[in-house]
Amino acid sequence: MNPAVVYLVQTDTTVGFLSQSDDRLSSIKTRRAKKGFIISVCSLKILKSFIRVPKIHRKLARRAKKTTIVYPNNLAIRVIQDREHLKFLEKIEWAYSTSSNPSGKGFDEIFAKDRADVIIYNKSGFSEKNPSKIIKCGKMSKRRLR
Repeated sequence: MNPAVVYLVQTDTTVGFLSQSDDRLSSIKTRRAKKGFIISVCSLKILKSFIRVPKIHRKLARRAKKTTIVYPNNLAIRVIQDREHLKFLEKIEWAYSTSSNPSGKGFDEIFAKDRADVIIYNKSGFSEKNPSKIIKCGKMSKRRLR
């Protein structure tokens, strides 16, 4: 798969753009290039290639469902466990992820389909659901951001 392609996918939480190119996602969403994206990974093995999880937070990293964890190096990573979303993600191992709506607005299917290079449909179609929880983990502490 081409890393510069932007996919429109029903994720485990909402409809999202996924790509291995954060520059493409920034331009599609018209947002600052310095603002980071969530990294969705297909397994704990891939997670280990991005970050060393502090020992105190390893249980959280293994068991978290629909939760993004911001690690001490400020990378926001979510290990996907939803079967439908995982089928797609296993093919590319990891991807930057963002909602498919214009910045600061709700889901707009026309906007999303116009800007995606490839649209991945599943049997349930596209639906906007609650976003993932976000937990910031320090070396010893954690706190919920969303």
